[in-house]
Amino acid sequence: MLLASLVEPSIGLIFWMTLTFLTVLFILAKFAWKPILNGLKEREASIADALNEAKRAREEMAALGAKNEELMRAAREEREVLLKEARDIRDKEIAEAKGKAKAEAEALLSRARADIQNEKKAAIVEMKNQLAELSIQVAEVILKEKLADRAAQQSLVDKVMTEAELRKS
Repeated sequence: MLLASLVEPSIGLIFWMTLTFLTVLFILAKFAWKPILNGLKEREASIADALNEAKRAREEMAALGAKNEELMRAAREEREVLLKEARDIRDKEIAEAKGKAKAEAEALLSRARADIQNEKKAAIVEMKNQLAELSIQVAEVILKEKLADRAAQQSLVDKVMTEAELRKS
């Protein structure tokens, strides 16, 4: 019979179940329904805000990535310009140093040639002086031998005078 009473509900049981259900429904609608709906709305709004924030962050990251690429490109270009300027300055300095070295070498060579010429002239003058002294000494020795007597001296003087007169005329 217990089983039969559970299968056939009585009018009182249906009334009390309906009354209890409506009471619980009223209490839930009065006190719990609005806070639950407000919580769901807040949760939905926070999720939407988080999604919007994530989308904005992605866009910002993409913009930053593009900006970083632009900065990297500009930095590379600036580096290339600086390297080119450095190479140009280096080449210019090398060319100037070569020019200076060449000019100094030419000046040194010119001075050396002038010194050599001066030394050569001095050596020639010295040789001429020594040759003249040697010639005088040889002539002196020869004259002493040839003009040892008075007759040879007179003969030489006459000969020189005759040549001098021939040249005058």
